[in-house]
Amino acid sequence: MFVEVTKLDEIAPGGMKAYEVNGKEIVLCNYDGKIYAVSRRCGHMNSPLEMGTLEGYILTCPLHSSQFDITTGEALSGPVPTDLGNEPIPENLMRYFQYVSTIQSKIKTYNIETYPVKVEGNSIMVDV
Repeated sequence: MFVEVTKLDEIAPGGMKAYEVNGKEIVLCNYDGKIYAVSRRCGHMNSPLEMGTLEGYILTCPLHSSQFDITTGEALSGPVPTDLGNEPIPENLMRYFQYVSTIQSKIKTYNIETYPVKVEGNSIMVDV
């Protein structure tokens, strides 16, 4: 059953925003003038996806840079190592980062759920 979530002008072109609808956390994404709805939680470590970035149809998680296709929910990549720049990192901290990276690489990245969307007038309706 489709439920009104928000108004069309609430999601800027290229933008995204999180909502809770009927107990489900979703993110609405505006890609190329079309609205897409996906699960709010990353398929890798449950991070809130609306805090990431949306470039075209690719949603990148803010925590470990896993990427998802908002049109299908497909996981396009698992976690990506963070570039810490040219600053030297203390040896103990570097060992910790390597340890955490090893653990993260063992965590599977799952596809995220997508939801049907329709726009009626200025209303965004999602079937959750």
